[in-house]
Amino acid sequence: MGFLDAILGRRKPVKPDLDQLFAVPSAAVTLAAGGGFTPTGAGSVCFASVEGGAFTRVRDEVHELLDADLDPNPNADPDAETGHPVEFSQDDYGYTWLLARHPAEELNALVNDLHAVNTLLKDAGFGPQLLCSLVGFRDPEGRSLALVYLYKRGTFYPFAPLPGAKERRDNGLELRVRALLADDLRVEEDLSRWFPVWGAPGL
Repeated sequence: MGFLDAILGRRKPVKPDLDQLFAVPSAAVTLAAGGGFTPTGAGSVCFASVEGGAFTRVRDEVHELLDADLDPNPNADPDAETGHPVEFSQDDYGYTWLLARHPAEELNALVNDLHAVNTLLKDAGFGPQLLCSLVGFRDPEGRSLALVYLYKRGTFYPFAPLPGAKERRDNGLELRVRALLADDLRVEEDLSRWFPVWGAPGL
């Protein structure tokens, strides 16, 4: 950081560190013990929309990447659909979401998929389009919670929409989760960057 940057309060942008995603399984143990939230098995990656042939190429490469880890089953029905259940969608703001699912107990595999997709997009030159990734959790009362990873900040924050309420969040729960996971994740300190992700796939 230069002298003028220090005087004017400017900070260098944090270099994205996708390996931070691998801390989520450890955080999940803490979250279950201290908050009663367990993984749903769903997670997603959000990026600014990629149009035309570039989007088709990204979609095909993601499917190829995630399917590469599957062991072929010699007894499987040759006409049956195989591969990871990956879905692409666009939200009302024009952002593209990739939703990945695994059994709830396979959180490590889900995180590996999210890391691999982010890496593929970054290596393909779409790093500037990457916005966030999230992993979904739920408690016995049916409350939803997401741990959201901000790609450009290299940090996480909790997002907890209130059940049955339209675009209202449980700020008290979010702050409790922040304190609970302070030793497990690099939590975003600037609360103004705890952006709402209403209706995000995987939430």
